[in-house]
Amino acid sequence: MTEHKAEQTIPEPVAAFVEAVNRHDEAAFLDAFTDGGAVDDWGRVFTGREQIKGWSDNEFIGAQGTLAVEEVEVAGTRVTVIGDWRSTHANGRSKFVFDVDGDQLARMTIREG
Repeated sequence: MTEHKAEQTIPEPVAAFVEAVNRHDEAAFLDAFTDGGAVDDWGRVFTGREQIKGWSDNEFIGAQGTLAVEEVEVAGTRVTVIGDWRSTHANGRSKFVFDVDGDQLARMTIREG
């Protein structure tokens, strides 16, 4: 028996980020990151708005991705979200680890969930 609820409370700014991703809002997705923000997608690192956009155009927002959140864990400024990722690029249970810096994301790390 699992203690995880279907509806998890996700802290900001991660909650707004997940909502932006699920509605395929590229501007809100990109604006969620700090100027030097980075995405680590299974060891491939994309730093700054231009690199993140290039990656996302093919594999994230541009792939019409959606995340159905299953688990949320908060440890200080780190928020871990595990859920079912569906897109035209990749599908499956994934772990998204967010390093929060104020009201923005300094880093998003994606791994197998």
